[in-house]
Amino acid sequence: RHRMWRAAWVLLALWVLSVLWFWSRLFSLGLEPPQVPAVQAIVVLGSGTLDGQPRPVLAQRLDTAAELARLQPGALIAVCGGVDWGETESEAEVMARYLQQRHGIAPERLVLEKLSTSTELNLQLSRPLLAARGVVANAPTALVSSDFHLMRALRIAQRQGLSQMYPVAAPTPLATRFNAWLREYFAMASSWVLREV
Repeated sequence: RHRMWRAAWVLLALWVLSVLWFWSRLFSLGLEPPQVPAVQAIVVLGSGTLDGQPRPVLAQRLDTAAELARLQPGALIAVCGGVDWGETESEAEVMARYLQQRHGIAPERLVLEKLSTSTELNLQLSRPLLAARGVVANAPTALVSSDFHLMRALRIAQRQGLSQMYPVAAPTPLATRFNAWLREYFAMASSWVLREV
C-alpha cells in the first residue's frame, strides 16, 4: 500500500510537470500583430457566439485580427464558423458584423466561411473561398486564434499542407484562462493519440 501511495504521488508530480511544460510552450508560441510579416490573408478561427454576439474568447480573437488588419490593409480577412447550437446566424456572419461595426473593417475585405464546425473544417473550407479571391494555399497567411488553441491549430494547418501560416495569438480572458488552458492540454493529448496533429 505504501508503494502504491508513493507511485500515485510520483505520477501526480509527473502530470503536473507535463502540464507546466505544455503551458510554457503555449506562452512562447505566437506573434504579436506588429511582428507578422506581410501576408495576403488573415484567417480568424471561430470560438462560439451567444445571442448574435461573439463570446469573450472570440471577441479577443477578432480584436487581435482587427489590429493586424489595420497594420496590413491589403490583406483579406477570412472569418470561419458555422451556426452554433441555439443560434440563427453563423459564427462567420457574427464575426463579420463585429469587425465592421466595432473596428470599421470594409466588407469587401471579408471572406465568410459559414459551414464549419471544427478547427480542421475552418481551415479546409476557407481555402477555396480565399483561392477564389486570389489567395493560393501556399500564400503567406496569418492564423489568428487564442493563445491556448494556437499550437493545435497550427499543427492542423501544417497537416493540410498550409506551410506559410504565421501564428498570431489572441489573449484568453483571465476569467476563463486556466480552465481553457487545462482543457487544451487534454484536447492536445487526445488529438495526438488520434493522430490528428
